[in-house]
Amino acid sequence: MRLKQEFYHKDAVQAAKDLLGKIIVRKYDGKTIKVKIVDTEAYCGAEDKASHAHNNKKTKRTAPMFKVGGHAYIYLIYGMYYCLNVVTAAENNPHAVLIRGVEPLEGLNYIQENRQIKSSKIEDLTNGPGKLSQALKIDKSLDGCNLVENSSLYIIDGGTEEFEIESSPRINIDYAEDYKDKKWRFFIKNNKYVSK
Repeated sequence: MRLKQEFYHKDAVQAAKDLLGKIIVRKYDGKTIKVKIVDTEAYCGAEDKASHAHNNKKTKRTAPMFKVGGHAYIYLIYGMYYCLNVVTAAENNPHAVLIRGVEPLEGLNYIQENRQIKSSKIEDLTNGPGKLSQALKIDKSLDGCNLVENSSLYIIDGGTEEFEIESSPRINIDYAEDYKDKKWRFFIKNNKYVSK
């Protein structure tokens, strides 16, 4: 079942934990890909020095973060990789969860087609934020889309699978001063698709 609006009405730390095990559905050109979320990072609004919206910085790029929870925020890093974030919390309270790693469930052939990598390790297809966006054909055209209503990108419940959640500091945010050591990264213990 598709996640409803109410699911996203929470702060990013809680949402980052709750999104683990949920399933991203991506549909395009008559193809369907389904992947399980296994690795997330929380970015907690205006006070979080690692967040793009620190100090309520609202720009054309960060505008989707200020929408009500349940929208996608997609940005480009290193000029070549897209990162998928799930906006959470209330309108004008810019919380977002970066999806760092996913486990393929359906449409593996499409994922391989989209990634075109030399590695034979299946986990190398989706064990990183840039990799998974490429695998799912996610780009800026989906930025700001409503995950509750959109038909080509949305999130559904993942069933009742039991798993243990581990946490650690977030990756590559050394600039975030006193926020760089907060353990706001969450991942499924022993899952091989967790990003390196």
